[in-house]
Amino acid sequence: MATADDILTFWFGPPPDPGYTAPQAHWFEKNPAFDAECAHRFLATYEKAAAGELQAWRDEPRSCVALLVLLDQFPRNMFRDSPRAFATDAQAREVARHALARGLDTSLPSMWRWFVYLPFEHSEDLQDQRLAVSLFETLAQQSPSSAGALDYARRHLHIIERFGRFPHRNVTLGRTSTPEEEAFLQQPGSSF
Repeated sequence: MATADDILTFWFGPPPDPGYTAPQAHWFEKNPAFDAECAHRFLATYEKAAAGELQAWRDEPRSCVALLVLLDQFPRNMFRDSPRAFATDAQAREVARHALARGLDTSLPSMWRWFVYLPFEHSEDLQDQRLAVSLFETLAQQSPSSAGALDYARRHLHIIERFGRFPHRNVTLGRTSTPEEEAFLQQPGSSF
């Protein structure tokens, strides 16, 4: 099983690695080699987290971020184009709420805070979307390098306001798209 530090070093790199303080393209791109590496190195640890066996990681800022990467980010890589990509989203939101309630995010580097807030941005619940935008607005005021993350949060919110769900997930989740969603999906930037 990987440790929290193994996950953080893999995802962000060691200081002063650029990923420690700046966004990395591979975080949000479709890359089969990177997806395979995530699965090879972290699938067993993900399974423990999904089974609720790593709850103690929630109580310390660094290990909490590692748990959030495990539950919210790695599934999107390991199980891309499968319903399992979203299977632990609710758990990730619960961990993120725990982190916010205890102020664990405030001691983290701004780049790391993105991964505390992303579970709300990934939610199809309107209130979660509004919370994500609020959190990223505050972060962008404190750290101007997070302005791009705020833009993405707002774009996610607008889609949920318009459709009540993310149309780009419909095929993966076996949902039927409405004609309006199908037209939307033809537009550039309609999928994340």
